[in-house]
Amino acid sequence: MPNELIFISGFIVFILAMMAIDLGLFGKSDKPVSMKQAGIMSAVWVSLALIFYALILRFGHLLHHIDSFAALQDVNVKNFHHLKLIPGDLAGSLSLYRQNLGLEFISGYVVEYALSVDNIFVMVLIFTAFAVNPKYYHKVLLWGIIGAIIMRFLFIFLGATLIAEFHWILYLFGAFLVYTGVMMFINRNDDDEIDPENHKIVKFASKYFAVHPEFAGGRFFVKIDHRRLITPLFLVLMIIEVTDLVFAVDSIPAIFSITKDPYIVFFSNIFAILGLRSMFFLLVNVIEKFHYLKIGLSVLLAFIGLKMLAANYVDQIGLTTGNSLLIILGILSVSIIASLLFPEKRASS
Repeated sequence: MPNELIFISGFIVFILAMMAIDLGLFGKSDKPVSMKQAGIMSAVWVSLALIFYALILRFGHLLHHIDSFAALQDVNVKNFHHLKLIPGDLAGSLSLYRQNLGLEFISGYVVEYALSVDNIFVMVLIFTAFAVNPKYYHKVLLWGIIGAIIMRFLFIFLGATLIAEFHWILYLFGAFLVYTGVMMFINRNDDDEIDPENHKIVKFASKYFAVHPEFAGGRFFVKIDHRRLITPLFLVLMIIEVTDLVFAVDSIPAIFSITKDPYIVFFSNIFAILGLRSMFFLLVNVIEKFHYLKIGLSVLLAFIGLKMLAANYVDQIGLTTGNSLLIILGILSVSIIASLLFPEKRASS
């Protein structure tokens, strides 16, 4: 399948090139990333996602090497698109297919990007608890994102394989997302605290590795008396990787409610992850202002879970991919606007 290989290979090359540019721009700097830089990079990543959306609208059929009506029907059934194709009209059917594929991509991207905000809350807590110098945030996040891309790749294609083999697993995903949404709502006001000394990852690393007691600038490892030791900065990286693994358990099933196409799931996930770093620096100082966002995310997860549980009735009630996208945007918009209109009242000391 040469067209499919070209599409996927081109995307992987693009990812590597953007990571190299990112490393070149910020990786050698000892200064914290400014709001201006973060704003520019966030705009760049969002723009690239929109450009990729346009490419899908034009060339999306190349993903599965669709060159006949029979091939399109097969992909339509295999990836649960439920499109009403136009018999005898390959060009018209392909146009419908690409439009739907584009909507699935952009919807998945919005969901993953939104769920990443909850990840940012935790990242801020981790950096603060371990007293990491802000000028090293970018290095930890960059390597954390590289690890996240690898883990998401494995999770996504494992999930796609399981769904293809056991369709009923979607109902488990749906029930899990509803439960997660409900628990997020119930625990939304809990004070999240991280104890560096008693953290499970710190205890694990201290038991099996030689740990240097102090930071060594921006280094992950130091060599003392011919022994290689990991630094507290590497412990922070380990915790962030494990945290992303936990968040992936929510986000991967969530996007499978929007599309079952593993390529679209992967593409939307990767664009959201690549934009996470710049979004972190954009929101790190104002994240607490969006105090209703957790409620919005809990409602979002519950909606997605219910949609998965009602998969057999989605078409009957007219809940198309486009309608789902509007509902998702509505939930997020209401939570953000409410946060700005009704600021959280702080208890006076």
